[in-house]
Amino acid sequence: MTGAVALKPELGSFGVWLPTRSITPGLAAGIESLGYGAAWIGGSPDADLSWVEPALAQTTSLQLATGIVNIWSAPAPEVAASFQRIEGAYPGRFLLGVGVGHPEHTREYVKPYDALVGYLDALDAAVVPTSRRVLAALGPRVLRLAAERSAGAHPYLTSPEHTAKARELVGNAVFLAPEHKVVLTTDAGEARDVGRRFVEHYLGLSNYVNNWLRSGFTETDVRKPGSDRLIDAVVAYGTPDAVAHRLGEHLEAGADHVAIQVLGGWDEETLLPALTELAGPLGLTPPG
Repeated sequence: MTGAVALKPELGSFGVWLPTRSITPGLAAGIESLGYGAAWIGGSPDADLSWVEPALAQTTSLQLATGIVNIWSAPAPEVAASFQRIEGAYPGRFLLGVGVGHPEHTREYVKPYDALVGYLDALDAAVVPTSRRVLAALGPRVLRLAAERSAGAHPYLTSPEHTAKARELVGNAVFLAPEHKVVLTTDAGEARDVGRRFVEHYLGLSNYVNNWLRSGFTETDVRKPGSDRLIDAVVAYGTPDAVAHRLGEHLEAGADHVAIQVLGGWDEETLLPALTELAGPLGLTPPG
């Protein structure tokens, strides 16, 4: 089955990205109450995905997605069994995002493309539908694979310019859901300092560096700690209206959905007020 055949997941225009490996039911309910369509859970969640059902039980329409399950640490048969368990209890409300992680972090990281293809073969064998899975994809080869073997792509640490190129590459029938980081401050220096604390780590990871170089950034831009030009491209800041405008540029460039990562804290007390500030400018309305 190809991405053109798979139906696009319906996650609304905006969701929330968390690097937390799980999500509490209370936070999930709070995110849903503000009108966000999905919560993406990063940090390489474990294969059992035991946190999914409690969060779905406290919500009615929120989609949960992994951004992403790491193919090296979460065996495909176990992930597939978890998917089938969740799908049986909450049909159509869980999206499985998978990816290969980073060669710098994985001793077994050998021929990642071939390993990802094998992982997708195992998901096929376990009848995990292409319409309910997406791939972490940055470069052309994996973007094409995402279009061929899943509903679409979940690019991380990219810009609207990358989104436009990705859309041109994969075509209109493929789901495209980039992540974008946010700092809610009008102080550019403060925003860049916060952004750099999160982005600098990725400047040591070849897949991100190579993607930025392909996207027109220079060797100077991608040298630690990262140029202002690079930080400004991948971290939105300013007033809520300005941030909403920047996030909307992904939609204008062809994204179906934008996963928003608010930097500075991911607990309910810190995150929900920031998401509340953004909800109005993003045009969100509570469900129901």
